[in-house]
Amino acid sequence: MGFILNGLDVDEYDRSYRDGELLQRILGYFRPKLPAMLLVAGMIVLHSLTQAAVPLMISWGVDRMEAGSIADVGWLLTGGILAIGVLGWVFNFFRQWFSAKVTGDVVLDLRRDAFDAVLERDMSFYDEQPSGKIVSRVTSDTDEFANVVSLTMNLLSQVLLVGFITGLLFFRNVELALLTLAVSPVVIGLALLFRKVARRNTVRAQRSLARVNANLQETMGGISVAKSFRQEQTVYSEFRPINQQSYAVTLRQGFVFSGIFPVLFLVAGLATVLLVQVGGSSVLGGTLSAGDWYLFLQAVALFWLPLTSIAAFWSQFQQGLAASERVFSLIDATPRVTQTDAQPVDRLAGRIEFRNLTFGYEPSTPVLRSFDLTIEAGETVALVGHTGAGKSTLSKLITRFYEFSGGSLLVDGRDVRTFDLGEYRRQIGAVPQQPFLFSGTVADNIRYPRADATDSEVRTAALQVAGGDWIDALPDGLDTDVGEFGRALSTGQRQLVALARLLVQDPAIVVLDEATASVDPLTEAQISEGLDVVLAGRTSIVIAHRLSTIEHVDRIIVLDHGRIIEEGDHASLLRAGGHYCDVYNTYFRHQSPHYQPGSGFVPSATTGSS
Repeated sequence: MGFILNGLDVDEYDRSYRDGELLQRILGYFRPKLPAMLLVAGMIVLHSLTQAAVPLMISWGVDRMEAGSIADVGWLLTGGILAIGVLGWVFNFFRQWFSAKVTGDVVLDLRRDAFDAVLERDMSFYDEQPSGKIVSRVTSDTDEFANVVSLTMNLLSQVLLVGFITGLLFFRNVELALLTLAVSPVVIGLALLFRKVARRNTVRAQRSLARVNANLQETMGGISVAKSFRQEQTVYSEFRPINQQSYAVTLRQGFVFSGIFPVLFLVAGLATVLLVQVGGSSVLGGTLSAGDWYLFLQAVALFWLPLTSIAAFWSQFQQGLAASERVFSLIDATPRVTQTDAQPVDRLAGRIEFRNLTFGYEPSTPVLRSFDLTIEAGETVALVGHTGAGKSTLSKLITRFYEFSGGSLLVDGRDVRTFDLGEYRRQIGAVPQQPFLFSGTVADNIRYPRADATDSEVRTAALQVAGGDWIDALPDGLDTDVGEFGRALSTGQRQLVALARLLVQDPAIVVLDEATASVDPLTEAQISEGLDVVLAGRTSIVIAHRLSTIEHVDRIIVLDHGRIIEEGDHASLLRAGGHYCDVYNTYFRHQSPHYQPGSGFVPSATTGSS
């Protein structure tokens, strides 16, 4: 059945923790809840006492009846058991109430830490890890962590109950008590045999669930593409084996957990038969009273259930520990982007220097080698080159989404690794080719960089982009709901919202993955007007896809396999007739108003246009 385990290998950032380490981490979440935990412990003690008191009272009643005191015993016995039952219910109610509160608080704290870790992870982490698997750790695994809490509470209750009953058994009859305890090591030993098997199967079950979540996440994100190409059957065919694997692995896990209790109860049943034989003989021989024998039978019945629960605890506990291990692995994942200091960042001028910088998404295959480039404050630079030339890489390094392995990156003469990363990123505005909008209104998304921005500031920013004409096309103006991922708006409208959002942010440095690459000519004109406002007075790095952007930048950097092979303005580079001229003829010439199909390009000596 090896095929069942295909794809369930550990993730790159997974770690192995000893049980002691995990328990220490878990206890750290419980320490702030100590008062409530003590109250729960008190309720557990009182509830266990009421459970142990019932067989003791019945034993007393049987002995009184055997002695001939039948008249008053029935009412006293009934009233006593009823009173004990009510008290037990009250104690158990408060125990469950406060246990649920403590459990909820602890899981809330753990999930908050896990989500904070998700936000702290580098962009390289998300390039390598499916988002569905990450979501599974934050949701499903933290829920499984709650089982650790519940099992721990139950364990304490069961241990106390076993302790009370053991004391009661020894008080009544040492010989039968020793006979009862003699079977306990066998029960506990059998349970511990399941421990490793349970842990291994539990981890696999959680990984298989993470694969299901990852597949669903990808399917929902690309459902429009799947439907456009009528690939619903293909999507289903890909999901089916993943879902089947999850079913098979979870079934194996169920067999492990369901197999332990029948074995334990079988051993307990055999021990009970032995006690019945020995105790019955003692009663007939006159060495044990009927009440004491009944007490033993009732006490043993109460004894075996908590004992088997305690014995099975470690097997079940592995499920919670495995979930904790996965969550703590996410929290403890080592960041690749590391700051050497956290110096405050005042308003940046925006001068950027790459000095002898080396970077590769994979260390063995550098994208940039000994790279040097200086971008002056307030300068608008366009990056041009074939796919894989390094254009997007430069923007990701400037935004500190990735860590470089050699050389240095300076902003305003300071090493970018010494900045307070949060303050630094607040001064960098990035607009991707497909901007992401969060659920909410247009105004909410424009306000996103600054939650304290007033309605007036939001409206002013929106009106500055393309003169605000685009707002009239929205059904409810700035109060229009953008829908999930902004799907209620067109691509061009999402770009205009993103530009207005940038104005509210007011960054010193703008990184722009050409915003007009996927829109119609009218919207392109509107976005171009917005760009003039957004880029004014800021250092701007533009990954160019449109001729209209390239023609008006201060400098064009031509990249090829991570090297600068040409730089200059549009006209001078065309006149040079080098690599940029080839790129222009391949990608941009058809966008020129002078372009005629079938004609070659002959650069003008004065204008540089074809």
